[in-house]
Amino acid sequence: MTFALTPRLRAAGLACAAALAVAAATPAAAQQALTPEQAGEVDARVRDYILANPEIILEALEILESRRGDAQATADAQLVFQHAEALLDDGYSPVFGAADGDVTVVEFSDYRCGYCKAAHPHVTELLDGDAKLRLVHKQFPILGADSVFAARAAMAAQGLDRAAHDRFHDAMMTFRGALDEAAVLRLAGGAGIEEGDLRTAMEAPEIAERIRETYSLAKDLKIEGTPSFIIGDRILRGYVEVEQMRELVAEARAAAQ
Repeated sequence: MTFALTPRLRAAGLACAAALAVAAATPAAAQQALTPEQAGEVDARVRDYILANPEIILEALEILESRRGDAQATADAQLVFQHAEALLDDGYSPVFGAADGDVTVVEFSDYRCGYCKAAHPHVTELLDGDAKLRLVHKQFPILGADSVFAARAAMAAQGLDRAAHDRFHDAMMTFRGALDEAAVLRLAGGAGIEEGDLRTAMEAPEIAERIRETYSLAKDLKIEGTPSFIIGDRILRGYVEVEQMRELVAEARAAAQ
């Protein structure tokens, strides 16, 4: 694990290390009885030790970061458990891969998000290489009105023709350029979806309501950006390489056995 030290963290680490060293070296009663001169001598010795062994500050900060990470992972697991039904089987988010897979990956994404587009081939590779994997795709349009339009179009397409929806979804994820309303409609046509049918379906009130539900779910999960993934009981807030995805899928699969 790497950890970048800011000046403030350096100062905090130094202070913490010094305090711990003093506490360990000097009994409480003796500390109270120290004269100013003795206290100064202890401080000097602690300082000299830290300067001679600066790696202990890094070690302490790495331990602190690890503990914080463990606490975050525990909190995330609780959030996943509390919202399991909304994540895994909300009744409207499209499912890719194995419908009855033994491990589910949930992806929150925005069709206009560059990192989502970068992650898309990794997600595809992951699914293609694992016949037991299930993916739930959550529409989380956070990059403006064009993102919302694209999300609504995808959700409407799903209700019209699932095979066409999948082609449309892939076309938007792999599209390079300004994904505005005209581009979305052009890609929909290329996937075999009639513009008139799509526009009509997009006006269904449940589409807007489902997007609001996803916003609320993301807020509860403390997800603020895209892409974000849930794999097992882990929440990954940001871009993830395919190898890390595979490792987490394997961990989730092992934990379920």
